Amino acid sequence: MAYPVVASPYGLKPINLIGGQVFAGSTRSLPIQYGYATNIFYGDIVSLARGFINRLAVTSAGGSGLVGVFLGCSYTNPVTKQKTFSQYWPSGTLAGDAVAIVADDPDTVFQGVVCSATTTVGAAALAVVGQNLQMIDNATGNVNTGDSLNAIQALSGSGAPATTAAFPLRVVGLIPESAYAVTGTGSSSSTTITLTGSGLSGAVLAGADIAYIASNGQLVETGSYVQANVAAGGTTVLANVAPLGGAIPSGSTIVFTMYPEVKVKLNFGAHEYYVAQASA
Repeated sequence: MAYPVVASPYGLKPINLIGGQVFAGSTRSLPIQYGYATNIFYGDIVSLARGFINRLAVTSAGGSGLVGVFLGCSYTNPVTKQKTFSQYWPSGTLAGDAVAIVADDPDTVFQGVVCSATTTVGAAALAVVGQNLQMIDNATGNVNTGDSLNAIQALSGSGAPATTAAFPLRVVGLIPESAYAVTGTGSSSSTTITLTGSGLSGAVLAGADIAYIASNGQLVETGSYVQANVAAGGTTVLANVAPLGGAIPSGSTIVFTMYPEVKVKLNFGAHEYYVAQASA
């Protein structure tokens, strides 16, 4: 069965721990203030403020008190008086016993979707593994599923992958199951890839991985990614840097692979447990 197409972001979902350790569902229960007036969705990043969980609008920096990722909550429904377990926290709920379930281990590895803007699914490349990325804060999550719509910011343009310490996420891997590829025949000169014949077999997104097939049949990664979107049939693709090991030879089959999902962890210095100054 084919892996489903990634249609939109879903925040951050825990999958394991660094070092290949299994994520066994270990979480921490932390209180939500009575009547807290902001929706918190499954996969949102949250912080601690005076002992209570708050949704944290993370973009370029970790933010004060970042304590982990929200994985649902429980509270006594003020109307029915019944215990309720919910995928998200509905803004303004008048419950005095509300508890958030938080993945607070700083070593947790999460899966997330790369977007070029808001909820437009983008692409990542091998070159971003080991680098830092920003997040896109989509505060209005999906009330039907209870899931977050927060995304990971895709790279584009001619810059190198990010090393900025303030960015909240470190990329630790790619998700190959949802990747897809587009090919063309051509060669490269510095950062310009020129395709011959009918050009690209399909559209290529900014941030896509660039590789080519060597004469011995091996796939050669270039350590580069696509600068900007290119439509199907396009004959010129700009890479962010020249290929490692020299130019792509003439007549090569060039493979542009788009990885819409990546594995990340909360960056050292972003998570409250790794910051010496405590939250207020």
